[in-house]
This record gives sequence, structure tokens and C-alpha cells, in this order.
Amino acid sequence: MPTFANATDIDQLIAALPPDEQVLVRRLRDLITECLPQATEKAYKGQAMPFYTRHRLICFIWPPSASLEANTDYEKQKAKGVVLGFNQGNLMSHENGVLQAEGRKQVYHMYFKKPGDIDENQLRALLFEAALIDEQFSKKKKR
Repeated sequence: MPTFANATDIDQLIAALPPDEQVLVRRLRDLITECLPQATEKAYKGQAMPFYTRHRLICFIWPPSASLEANTDYEKQKAKGVVLGFNQGNLMSHENGVLQAEGRKQVYHMYFKKPGDIDENQLRALLFEAALIDEQFSKKKKR
């Protein structure tokens, strides 16, 4: 069972994940840093996930193994896969229906079980849209 209690560095967090989750998290991380170059990547102590923020939280990656630390149903999370969550998902367009709310009002997400599940063009479009939404929060601060 991986332990994340003392890890605050993203690379340490990823290294503690099972190999199948590492592959997905690394690919998602690469796409996020490519599409959101001005975002800051953060890890919160004891949480096995990277968050990306600029004006507000933009998105996060939640591997199923994080459920072990959060005392949630690991097997249920493992069956769904690695989560890519969008903190302002409620403001994003849902033309293709890939983002899921699952009862949430604001944070929407998508799941990835294997690298082939990642549609890079679709994901880039969503990340660029999330960046545009985040930029709107900058404009609100300046008023």
C-alpha cells in the first residue's frame, strides 16, 4: 500500500503510486503543464494528487491510490480509474458529455483506466477552456 503522508513533492507522490497509475498520472501531468504553462503545480501534504492553480484552482489529478489515504472505497475508485478534475467544471461547455458531475455542483471530472483512454486533442481543448475560465477570475479581481 503506498504511503503519501510525508510526501509533498509531486515526483515523490507519483513514485509511490502503483505502476499503472504512474503512467496515467505522468501523461496527464505532461498534458496539463503543456496546456497550462502559467499554472502552478502544487501538492498538499498527505494528499497523493497534484493541483494546478493560477487565479483559482483550475484542475487536479486524483489517482485511485489516493483513496487509500482518504479512507474512501479504494476498490470502487480503482474500477473507475485516475480522475482528472476541473474545479470550475460547471462553467465549461459540455458539448461532448465527457465531463461528469456525479452529483457535484461545481467540480466536474473524467476518468482514465489506461493510456489509450486519453484523447489528447479532446483533453487539450478542455484544458485550454479551463485556462480561459481561470483568466476570467483575473479580470474580476482587477475591477
